[in-house]
Order: sequence, then C-alpha cells, then structure tokens
Amino acid sequence: MNYYNEIKNKLIDNEIYEKVKDYSKERNRVKTYFEIGKLLSEAGSKYGESIIENYSQRLILEVGKKYNTRTLRSMRQLYVMFSDDFWKPVVSKLPWTSFLLIMPLKDKYKMYYYFNQCINHNLSKRQLQEKI
Repeated sequence: MNYYNEIKNKLIDNEIYEKVKDYSKERNRVKTYFEIGKLLSEAGSKYGESIIENYSQRLILEVGKKYNTRTLRSMRQLYVMFSDDFWKPVVSKLPWTSFLLIMPLKDKYKMYYYFNQCINHNLSKRQLQEKI
C-alpha cells in the first residue's frame, strides 16, 4: 500500500468537498482526518515516526501549507484517541476545531463531558474555549 498517495488523495477529495455545505463539510473533514490518522498510525508503525515529517513536507508542496507536521500529528492523535467503539458516535457529531480544543485534556471523563456540552448546547469554538 502506498500510504502517501492514499493520504494525498483523501486530502484532495476533502478540499473539493469543502466547497459543499458547512455541516456536511465538517462531518466529512473529521471523518477524513480520522481515516488519515489511521493511515498515519499504520505508516508510522511500518516506517517510523519520521514518516509524518516526510509526508508533511510533500503534502505542503502538493496539496497546501495547512497540512504541516502539527496538523498531521493531530490527525493521528484523533485516530489513536477515538478509535474505540466508545467514542465512535461522538466523532461524527463535532467539528474539527472542537477536537483540537478537547484532545489536549487527555482525561477521558473530562473529554466526554465537553463533547456532551458541545453536542447538547451547540457550542461554538469560542464558547467551548471559555468553558474549558
């Protein structure tokens, strides 16, 4: 499997999809980033941790500068943290920015609390930041 081409194609598809409605766009973004996180995790176990830096350099040139090392690491972290069945219903309900704010908490119960707050109260990024 060529992990790089798979990741690049998913990112390009996501860039095209981002032209669609906001709600669908965010769900697709999180789904895409989750899948990329899985690919990065698999590639990292095969080729080593430096694969993220390598892929990032190539993706920045070929797809866009927003796919830097930090973003790719966040995608992998999304997959690693939320791949079990407990989290699957939550993953499809929140925008990417919510994950970026909640993932650093690392405490499963705190994260779950804030995810529920986002879902139940339809919190914006700013409102979520204030609550955290």
